[in-house]
Amino acid sequence: MDLCHVPATREKGWYLALMAPNVKGPNYAWLDPSRLYCHPQGLQDCVADLLQPFQGDSIDMVAGIDAMGFILGAAAAATLQKGFLAIRKAGHLCVQTAAQPYTDYSGREKVMEVRTDAILPGEPTGCSPFGRAASVSTGHSSTASPPPGLRILLVDQWVETGGTMRAAIELVERLGGVVAGRRGHPRVHPWDHHSHRLWWPVLSPTV
Repeated sequence: MDLCHVPATREKGWYLALMAPNVKGPNYAWLDPSRLYCHPQGLQDCVADLLQPFQGDSIDMVAGIDAMGFILGAAAAATLQKGFLAIRKAGHLCVQTAAQPYTDYSGREKVMEVRTDAILPGEPTGCSPFGRAASVSTGHSSTASPPPGLRILLVDQWVETGGTMRAAIELVERLGGVVAGRRGHPRVHPWDHHSHRLWWPVLSPTV
């Protein structure tokens, strides 16, 4: 693996060829993106392409789904200069959490959790670290009205059946957040010769 080689012409999605094929059999994913993540320019260009649909959108925080979604999610958060929220598999957070059951791509029943104090809609003026507040006129005095929930960009490495992503959306919305968008990569079958070009643009902004 040559981590120094960068193509002279970096066409959109050039970094997808960095993914390594499965050599261990059907119990594993058929592609391993971790080699892409090791390539400095490849990772930067991948994150830039994933975030391109959200140019100009208001995003307050990026949330990554346990576990591989942490890589792209943290990279996206750093690029956007926003905070990063980890959505964990159940049993790892030692603080107050909200939980959501889901069925993963293999049909197994699981539970994910997120801390309850990271997405706080309706914070009073001056209390929100994001500094968002609005006021309404009552005719006699001006009072603070709750701002909308934080706008969260959800990130995962793979999206196959959508069960994991749906559970993450449910958690964010239950805590009062607004899903600004979802980013991830669809898992496609190895016999699909278009799979490389389908790997990156699966998800789009939501409002």
